[in-house]
Amino acid sequence: MRPAVFVDKDGTLIEDLPYNVDPGRIRLAPGALAGIAELGRAGLPLVVVTNQSGVARGYFEAADLEPVHRHLADIVASAGAELAGFYFCPHLPEGVNEFAIECDCRKPLPGLVRRAAAELDLDLARSWFIGDAWMDVVAGRAAGCRTILVGPDVRLIPELPAERRPDHAARDFLGAARIVVGTEPAEGRSAGMHVELAR
Repeated sequence: MRPAVFVDKDGTLIEDLPYNVDPGRIRLAPGALAGIAELGRAGLPLVVVTNQSGVARGYFEAADLEPVHRHLADIVASAGAELAGFYFCPHLPEGVNEFAIECDCRKPLPGLVRRAAAELDLDLARSWFIGDAWMDVVAGRAAGCRTILVGPDVRLIPELPAERRPDHAARDFLGAARIVVGTEPAEGRSAGMHVELAR
C-alpha cells in the first residue's frame, strides 16, 4: 500500500467556477501547477475527491464529468505527476432526480476517500487531504489522513471548532505540497499548526 494526496477540486486544484463541466474553462488555482510538480517529484499520486451536486440538481449529467477527469489527468501528467483517481459525489438530498438521496460519500463524510483507498490500495494513515473548506478537513480526518487547509479560509482557523481545524495550513497548493514533501510520516497529529506561506 502506498500513500497518496487526496485533493479537493474546486477552489483547491482549480479555480472555483460553480457547476462548470467545460474543460476549456478550467483554470488551475494559484500554485497548483508547481505544487503538482513537487508531488510528482516525490512520487506521490494525486486523487481528486469532489462534491458535484450539480448532478443531483439537474445542471449536468454524471457522464459530463469524464472530460473534466481526462483534462485534469493530462494537466497532472504534464507536470510530471499521476492522477491516480477521480472520485465525485453526485448526490444532494434536495436534488431533483434519482441522485437526490442521503449518502455516505458527500463530504464531510469520508465515504469517497475510503472507497478510493480500497480501490487504489492506498495507505490512509500515510496519506494527506488538501482542501479549501472545513468539509475537506473533516472528511480527510475521518478517513485517517493528515489534513491541510488552503486558501482564504485559512484566516478563519482560530474561529473553527476543534474538529474542523486542519493539521496544517497553507496559502496555496504549492505551500501545501511543500508541507507534504517536507514532513516525514509520524504517529498521531501535529501538536502545532504549520502555516506554509512560501510561493
